[in-house]
Amino acid sequence: MKATIERATLLKSLSHVQSVVERRNTIPILSNVLIEAAAEGGLRLMATDLDLQVVETIEAAVDVAGATTVSAHTLFEIARKLPEGSQVELSAGDGKMKIVAGRSNFNLPTLPRDDFPVIAEGELPTQFELPAATLRQIIDKTRFAISTEETRYYLNGIFLHVSDEAQPVLKAAATDGHRLARVTVARPDGAAGMPDVIIPRKCVAELRKLLDEVDGTVELSLSPTKIRFGLGTAILTSKLIDGTFPDYSRVIPTANDKLLKLDPKSFMQGVDRVATIASEKTRAVKMTLERDKIVLSVTSPENGAAAEEVPGEYVSDGFDIGFNARYLMDILGQIEGDSVEVHLADAAAPTLIRENDKAPALYVLMPMRV
Repeated sequence: MKATIERATLLKSLSHVQSVVERRNTIPILSNVLIEAAAEGGLRLMATDLDLQVVETIEAAVDVAGATTVSAHTLFEIARKLPEGSQVELSAGDGKMKIVAGRSNFNLPTLPRDDFPVIAEGELPTQFELPAATLRQIIDKTRFAISTEETRYYLNGIFLHVSDEAQPVLKAAATDGHRLARVTVARPDGAAGMPDVIIPRKCVAELRKLLDEVDGTVELSLSPTKIRFGLGTAILTSKLIDGTFPDYSRVIPTANDKLLKLDPKSFMQGVDRVATIASEKTRAVKMTLERDKIVLSVTSPENGAAAEEVPGEYVSDGFDIGFNARYLMDILGQIEGDSVEVHLADAAAPTLIRENDKAPALYVLMPMRV
């Protein structure tokens, strides 16, 4: 195999594929990136961790077609440190890959292409397209609520499903048991009858990185066990989480009759300020509600006390409620407008947070004892 490629093109593509590769691998070939040079020109780069696979096709001048695998992180570091604008010549044979750029040359050990594992996609009967901007919105507004608790593995991803309401919709939800985030968008053509799927956290993270470079639409193809994203020159394929996502609609309150309206940015800053002295373990902030008066306070045995009054509209009965400051700030950080609605019931009931009743995103936060 022999090919010449521009350093910037190689670096960009390697940055996409190498992040899939785990740093520690018991199977040596999983540390490698597969590089295939096609006779008609162009390189195809592929990396996998056996659950997630990314393939990218890039432009290159090919002298000799062929394929090999080489350490993904090492090749990425070399490309990163080569001079800007340089042409990189890659040639492989006899268990070695030679990399030449200007006055630099490297020899890296390779492993045979035939040993490289490829995820078998099987049939992906459901196929539809989503604008990249919509997919970015879905991920950004839900992924902070994905659980990191390995024992509840079925919560370690974003739940994607269709629902027939007044209009057919596609819903994405994530929860860790303390908070819930849900985004609703119009159901795309072709998504009717799709299976309910849970997209793993690592796939979500890699997909979000790739979406930054996609302007148009993303092609989604899925079955009950696999999902594939077509992102222009890159294709991301992932196994799905084999589990049942809980019926989260049961925790979305419908009868919270106390409405608090706030400016999300000033409220978030207030929470952040008083939480400075909150204990690391609980991060609890108390919110005291009276008519058009909201006071945030924290009392910590080791750090002292803090209080701040924040502006807001509230006309119901007064009461105290506590929240985890970080969870509250994660939600407020997703509100783009200059007003947020907080629908409350009492100090123990789940609280509903949304921009307004037309907003695609909705959040539920469980209160804390304070």
